[in-house]
Amino acid sequence: MERNLKNVLIISFGFLLLFTAYGGLQNLQSSLHSEEGLGVASLSVLYAALILSSMFLPPILIMKLGCKWTIAGSMCCYIAFSLGNFYASWYTLIPTSVILGLGGAPLWSAKCTYLTIAGNSYAEKAGKNGKDIINQYFGVFFLIFQSSGIWGNLISSLIFSQASNKVEISEENLACCGAYDCMTDTTNTTGSAEPSSSLIYTLLGIYTASGVLAVLLIVVFLDQIKSDQAETEKLETPSFWSTFLATFQHLKDKRQCLLIPLTVYSGFEQGFLSGDYTKTYVTCALGIRYVGYAMICFSAVNSLCSLLFGKISQFTGRKLLFALATVTNIACIIALLLWKPHPKQLAVFFVFPALWGLSDAIWQTQTNGLYGILFEKHKEAAFANYRLWESVGFVIAFGYSTKLQVYIKLYILLSVLVLSMVTYGVVEYLEAKSSPGTPTAETPTAAKKENVEPLTQETHM
Repeated sequence: MERNLKNVLIISFGFLLLFTAYGGLQNLQSSLHSEEGLGVASLSVLYAALILSSMFLPPILIMKLGCKWTIAGSMCCYIAFSLGNFYASWYTLIPTSVILGLGGAPLWSAKCTYLTIAGNSYAEKAGKNGKDIINQYFGVFFLIFQSSGIWGNLISSLIFSQASNKVEISEENLACCGAYDCMTDTTNTTGSAEPSSSLIYTLLGIYTASGVLAVLLIVVFLDQIKSDQAETEKLETPSFWSTFLATFQHLKDKRQCLLIPLTVYSGFEQGFLSGDYTKTYVTCALGIRYVGYAMICFSAVNSLCSLLFGKISQFTGRKLLFALATVTNIACIIALLLWKPHPKQLAVFFVFPALWGLSDAIWQTQTNGLYGILFEKHKEAAFANYRLWESVGFVIAFGYSTKLQVYIKLYILLSVLVLSMVTYGVVEYLEAKSSPGTPTAETPTAAKKENVEPLTQETHM
């Protein structure tokens, strides 16, 4: 097996194990810890910490530890969050959420940097287009990574289905579900009682073990990536403050500023599905045991479409895929505004996550690939910005989760989507304007040159 592909697979399966645990826990926070909004508050704090982490930690850790050990160390922060859920309170969930947030940005920045360098390295050797290889690597990664939602949610639904205290939900309580929700604690008003402590501890034990296995896989099998940055850092070590400001200095690039709405929307749409759809539609009308099954539909479609869109993007171009995601999301938002959820419409509860998964596959693969292509010479700062602004979307989405009715959140989601597509269009216009006459399919020579140049200038970080 080609060495770079082996490392891509190691990272992918490490993230699969880690996010089997975290993804399942995140989807359950709003339903499982709904008292005083503890669940969504912990998620909002988590992503606020991720914002702080994005500001300075990724470049420093990647420079000092390298991509491999940055990934391994950051994964341990996720395990701490699983442990904090064993005794969920403001004194355990909030501190462990902060720890996870601080580890989140270095984890994702190191992963993105690793895949981009590996893609360019292979493209240079094989004489292929670097953009296509990077897109394929991200496609393989997200195929495996997004399937973590299938396993994490399947585990939670199978365990919670063992509960004996299942209650029928009255028509009166069903009226509080959907876009025009009653702003109440759905686990109490609908009678979908919280699972027993023994079931919760069993679930958390499985999730914690999965996280530990992820760390071991990375430590034992992943090769340390080699790049010009790693070779020259001894000769040119940037000061702490220059590294600290690298993320913000990258905002001088107007393309990065124009991509902020699109990146924030990525956090908005994921936050809505895992925080609001699971609580006010699924848990409210069906019960908490169906949350996992609904999110499995999201993860399964997301996983398959990630591979598909990663492959076909070289033929269709990213603009067509972004248009498909936009139309799909707008259709879902309008339908969610009009739909009144009812247990008799069981299939509909799974259609929305499936369509959301199709759109999210495009947002994730194409936006990650877009950052890697546009900002090849400053990958660490660019991907740190990606996590920073995506986290802003998560913080806002979870922050107002208990303050606003769902229909208002859907209108906000729609507005941000429209704005993000306008600014993304400007980025594409600027790119086309800056390189007139450049063919879509670049020659191997051009691709080779493109792959070599970023590596010689990465030391600016």
